[in-house]
Amino acid sequence: MENPGLLLTPVPQDASRDTDGLPGMALEAVHAGFPSPAQDYMNPCIDLNAELVRHPVATYYGRVVGDSMVDAGVDEGDILVIDKSLDPSEGDMAVCFVDGEFTLKTISFKDPSTGKAPAKRDGLWLLPANPSYPPIHITDTNDFTVWGVVTYIIKKVK
Repeated sequence: MENPGLLLTPVPQDASRDTDGLPGMALEAVHAGFPSPAQDYMNPCIDLNAELVRHPVATYYGRVVGDSMVDAGVDEGDILVIDKSLDPSEGDMAVCFVDGEFTLKTISFKDPSTGKAPAKRDGLWLLPANPSYPPIHITDTNDFTVWGVVTYIIKKVK
């Protein structure tokens, strides 16, 4: 099993007002089409904690190590925003603890070989987004926990 080597950092308790350590941005919206003449409508700052964190007490940041999710756009060095208070749903990307190791995968209640949910509930699957890695079938014999659901991925582009 691939271990993403996540370095987990809790969000400050007062994350809704704490912008220390995070650069402020002068624009609320950046247009990706034609330049906007709306310079008069600039906001003073975007607070990334306020934008990205819904549950500060249950939210952590983690840095990705490994390549099992590259086809989902998750690359080594990306920063994940992980919310431990959310229940996972079909298709959610989650940090899971499996048999003593952390791994980042997509949650599925469907058998990846058939694409269908089994007639009887037979665990779940953790799906990689890289054909070099096999799906992990989780059953009641595994020591398993969904540690948290990924809500945002922060990428470095340069």
